[in-house]
Amino acid sequence: MVNEEMVSGKQDSRRRSAGIYSGLLASFLLGWAPILGKLAYQAQVASVTLAALRTLVAVLFLFLITLLFWRHLLMLRWRALLACLMVGAVNGVGSLFYYSALVRLDASSASLLSTLYTAWVVIFLAAAGQPMTRLTLARLAGSLAGAALVTMPWSATNPSDYLGVMLMVASAAVNGWYIVMGQWVLADVPSRSATLYILTGMAITVFVARLGSGPIEPISFFGWRVIVALGLTTALSRLAMFFSIERLGGVQTSILTLTEMVVSLTLAMLLLGERLTWVQWGGALLLIGGSLLARRDVERGAAPPPSFNPME
Repeated sequence: MVNEEMVSGKQDSRRRSAGIYSGLLASFLLGWAPILGKLAYQAQVASVTLAALRTLVAVLFLFLITLLFWRHLLMLRWRALLACLMVGAVNGVGSLFYYSALVRLDASSASLLSTLYTAWVVIFLAAAGQPMTRLTLARLAGSLAGAALVTMPWSATNPSDYLGVMLMVASAAVNGWYIVMGQWVLADVPSRSATLYILTGMAITVFVARLGSGPIEPISFFGWRVIVALGLTTALSRLAMFFSIERLGGVQTSILTLTEMVVSLTLAMLLLGERLTWVQWGGALLLIGGSLLARRDVERGAAPPPSFNPME
């Protein structure tokens, strides 16, 4: 009995370690998104075009490696497939908000504002049955104050700055819901299958939006290189993130992926020459602190009750 418990404990430890490493890998890859997005805009790629083409590259890449190595994962029950496509559609809407906001914001502010999705994850899980504690309310208040300091709306000179902030906050909310839905889907679907079909649903959504935007503009060779790089990082980051969610849950994975902000800020300074003011650094610390407090929420029971699952 003791040996069985020791073996079980070691297996749980390995499972958790694998989830942590996957979450950190996802963070590193996700941290490139605003940087590559800005480089694509410098190459005159429209935001809707970028969202559509990078998702197409990601889906084609995932179908290729699935056909080569994981062919058995292609078959899903129709209800599971529909659930994955629904989650992908939600992520597609969030993607359209994100890249539309990125046109109007610098990469640093966009990266910091996107961390608000961790607050939305807890809000949505609270709606699913998790108690809303004082700690939760305090961290949400800190996150909102941090977002205000990062964006400094009182100093904005261009109305598009306000629209960019609103779009990025909307993107964070949609992505928070997407992570919660992904956690529910992964209860019944292997993470690699879920990644493939969620990205497929995402591609369908963003291409419908792209079709309503007229013909695709000419894209330079540099622009295509950036699009392909963004598509590959999208595919690999989603694989790593859903693998982590499968092993750790949505809230703990969202905490781990906060390190993407560090990657984005560092790359924005090195590659784009961006800098934050002291006020914005103060807001960044509030955002980070508010998000890290989510760990205490997890310890108090962040998982939604089994009886509440809109995927069923």
